[in-house]
Amino acid sequence: MIELTAAQVAAATGGTVRAAHPDDTRVTGPVVVDSRQVVPGALFVALPGEHVDGHDYAAGAVAAGAALVLAQRELDVPCVVVDDVQAALGALARHVLATLRDEADVRVVAMTGSVGKTTTKDLLGALVSPQGPTVVPRGSFNNEIGLPLTVLSADRETRFLVLEMGADHEGNLTYLTGIAPPDVAVVLVVGSAHLGYFGSVDAVARAKGELVQGLRPGGTAVLNADDLRVAAMASLTDGPVVRFGTIPSADVRATDVRIDVEGRAAFVLHAAGETHDVALRLVGEHHVTNALAAAAGALELGVAPVDVAARLSQAGAASPHRMHVVDRPDGIRIIDDAYNANPDSMRAGLRALAVMAASQRRRSVAVLGEMLELGPDSRAVHDELGELVVRLNIRKLVVVGAGAGGIVDGAVREGSWGDEVVHVADVAEASAFLRDELVAGDVVLVKSSKGAGLWRLANELTGLEVPA
Repeated sequence: MIELTAAQVAAATGGTVRAAHPDDTRVTGPVVVDSRQVVPGALFVALPGEHVDGHDYAAGAVAAGAALVLAQRELDVPCVVVDDVQAALGALARHVLATLRDEADVRVVAMTGSVGKTTTKDLLGALVSPQGPTVVPRGSFNNEIGLPLTVLSADRETRFLVLEMGADHEGNLTYLTGIAPPDVAVVLVVGSAHLGYFGSVDAVARAKGELVQGLRPGGTAVLNADDLRVAAMASLTDGPVVRFGTIPSADVRATDVRIDVEGRAAFVLHAAGETHDVALRLVGEHHVTNALAAAAGALELGVAPVDVAARLSQAGAASPHRMHVVDRPDGIRIIDDAYNANPDSMRAGLRALAVMAASQRRRSVAVLGEMLELGPDSRAVHDELGELVVRLNIRKLVVVGAGAGGIVDGAVREGSWGDEVVHVADVAEASAFLRDELVAGDVVLVKSSKGAGLWRLANELTGLEVPA
């Protein structure tokens, strides 16, 4: 982060300096919300939580070297006291970004969508980082806390700020774009994620459209031409619109899409009057959409089409638990896609599993947990997923947890029988079953919503301790 005095932090957040000299107490390190991440000169943000209150760790943070604490109540350490710590964190990020825009040539690109945000964010980071210093969030830092922390990690050397913006309610993206209005806004897909909160896909579309409405004046909207709800968002801006997709009218387009025996997509990229071959290292045909979105965003930021194609072909999976393929020494292949799940991403993951296993004549095994936040239609949606498993000829289905029981019902009704479907109570029972069940040559997909906990099972199966 840029260096700030306590007085400047107070001015940006509407707070009051306590137990610190307003001008001599200086934040010279990062902004953190975890006291274990404190380094000398850091600003520790004491977020109050349902189970853990950051204020209880403020003294320890200062002892570890934090120069200042952003707090909601007065403490016996150098602090800036504000009415609402989370809102103040956003206000501080807004101030820092505005300062950087005044003083340096920083471009902000933000993306949203029901699926693919994190992968697209990682791809876009890989495309633009060779052009200059780039900030890309770790994992899925896409909410009211993660996004400001990402913005605050930028400094005067930063040229590109790549942001992921998530939403589970209408108004979320309006808030986030108020902190970091993008120069380029990328909208991927409108799907059924978080339907339990939104209530309808139309409400999801309205929420995602807030990213386009939050563009800086003259900013560019990058929209998926293959998704009618996303394409319609062109009406939400008076600025330039770039469309990506597979239809002929798309400005950034893929043709001749093909899948290799490892389940990876290759295609011809059409952009700016040029054509270039792309061969993705990511597993799953659905990554074509993510790659095109990243390509369109990078082109708007000045990357040449030939470089876009070359860098797309070099980029691998950068965030944990997202279609991460591990070949074990015993001949079993694990596809770890256990970070999160909704109906769209589940279907994509299952299709990738089916293609990979069939092309190599290996047994396909789907280990699936609950998709959360789907509302009253949850049972029916899980049921439909079970039907798809059978239609894709997945050879073994292991369903984990009571909440995912609809997957079993759908598979059985569609024609699965005998021991083709196994329903276990929890991750521990799934682990015990798979230890005896899996054999050399199996291809295993592990997928669920994060809250269902199958990422722990994925860690065990891959032998990698990858954080959630």
